[in-house]
This record gives sequence, C-alpha cells and structure tokens, in this order.
Amino acid sequence: MQAGVAMATRLNRGQRTADQGRTSADQGPASGDQGRSQIPPTGFRSGFTALESLDQSSPDPGYFGPDSISWRVHHDPAAVVGGIRALYLQSLHPEVMLGFNGVTSTREDPWGRLSRTGRYVNAITYGTTAEANATSARVRRIHGALGLDRPDWLLWVHCGAVDSWLSGHRRAGAPMTNSEADRYVLEQVESARLIGCSVSDVPRTADELESYIQGMRTVFDVVPETREAALGLLWPPMEPRVQWLTPARPAWTIFAVTGFSLMPRWARRMFAMPGLPSTDLQATVSARALRAALLAIPEERRTNPHLTAARIRLGMKGFRAAS
Repeated sequence: MQAGVAMATRLNRGQRTADQGRTSADQGPASGDQGRSQIPPTGFRSGFTALESLDQSSPDPGYFGPDSISWRVHHDPAAVVGGIRALYLQSLHPEVMLGFNGVTSTREDPWGRLSRTGRYVNAITYGTTAEANATSARVRRIHGALGLDRPDWLLWVHCGAVDSWLSGHRRAGAPMTNSEADRYVLEQVESARLIGCSVSDVPRTADELESYIQGMRTVFDVVPETREAALGLLWPPMEPRVQWLTPARPAWTIFAVTGFSLMPRWARRMFAMPGLPSTDLQATVSARALRAALLAIPEERRTNPHLTAARIRLGMKGFRAAS
C-alpha cells in the first residue's frame, strides 16, 4: 500500500509539471472534452456475460481450442498481473494515448473498460469461431468509428498485451518452455488478425516479439496522457462503501504496483520509477505470491463464462449444460 501511495505521488507530481507546460488553450475544457464520447459510466458489470447467452452445444473449439497455449495462459491467474502490465506498457506510445484521449478519458469508467476488455479476450480465446468473429467485428467497427483503427497502433497494442501476458506468466512461476512461448506468440497472430492488424507485420516468435518492442523504444514517451492513464490504473475510483468497507483498495494496489514493477527497467525509468535489479526480484516474488493466492480460489469461482461454455460444448469431463 505504501508503494502505491509513493507511486501515485510521483505520478501526480509529474502530471502537475506536465500540465504547467501546457498552454491555456490546451487546458481549456473544450479542447480536452470536445469530440469525446459522452457515454455514461457503466461500471464493472458492463463486461459481464451470462453463461446462458453463449453457445454451449456446437462442437467448435474456436480459433484456439483446449490444447492451445492461449487457453492455458489466459486462464492462469498470472494473466491478471500480466494484463495490468500491458496497460502500463501500452500507455508509453504517445500517439496511441493521444488518439485514445481524443475520444474518451482514461478516468471515465475504468472498471467498465477493464471488464469489457476481459470479455473481449475471453470471447476470442474460448468462444466459437462465430462468436469470436462477431465480437471482433463489433470492436473493429467501434475502433473505425472513433478513428482508432490505424494498423500500427493496433499492432503496438497487440504486441504490448502478448508480451505482458507472456512475461507475467513466466515471472509468476507458471510453467512454460521456450517452445511453448513461441507457440503462444504464433497462436496470438490470429488475435492480431481479428482486431485488424496487418498479419504480415505481426511477430511470430518470442524473439521477434522482443525485437519489435526494442525497435519501438524510439517512439515511446511519457506524455501527460500517459501519466493520467498510469495514475488512473494505480488509483482508480471506487465507491465509498467498497473502498472503506472491503479490502478492495489495498488488494487492487498490490496488483497494480506488481503489474507496473513487472515492466522492463527501461520502461519503469521512463516513469521516473526505480529500475534497479532489486525491483525485478521484488516484482517476481510478488507476482508468484499473488498467483498462489488466486490459485487457492476454487476453480469454478475463477472460471469465466466463455471458458465454462467452451468446456460444456466440447464435452470436457465434468462439464455439462444446465438442465
């Protein structure tokens, strides 16, 4: 919790410094809000999917299937800290953040955005081919309407996510060989195609993925929108009853700080945060502890509806449709 407060203080200080450098025109409410979507906050449950709404009968494994590395990685509890790492890492691309900030604010409905992102990933990972196609087509239409469909932007978001899930999985102690890591990156080319990336540009091995990210470092910068996104991720708004009557705030802070600390040293230094080797060790220890804690939760309590539906329709042992 103290680490979270210290991070928030640094990010706030950097945000104030950046804001002081803006012109009065930039600071005016019209410039920041004009053209933004006026969709009201919808909350965490906006990403909820009822099991009854999903295909539980077609013998279609979808684009990946139960023998894929993608099924394993995305269901593992390590995917939580990997996903948080991805959001921090993705925010380092200034054009992506400026484009995103032009249509919505990172402070608007953060829980709803996280929930809907999780629903999308689950739908294309575990859904039938038809469900994955319909879900990705809907998201592509939204991106197109908002002007967020540039292939280079989509490629960066894709690679930032895949790299983070891969890194989070391994750093949290989940078993994975080098060949399995390559298989995962190759499988995720399908995810890149579904979201609208130019497939020929998408990395197909872990080494290619690392080379792509290293090559992107000349593009990265911590702009005010980056700090706003990072601060919103570290310290998102919570309803008073949730913040004060439950352990949600300290629990989320632990996850958020761990996700941030799992980034490469050069990325943490861009936020003016520690880049020392000891931070890497602390992040690894924390990620392993969080994964162990989540693994203690009964399987049925931490399984998303899309995976449950997939297990039912594929006739996997122990799963059947409700009568």
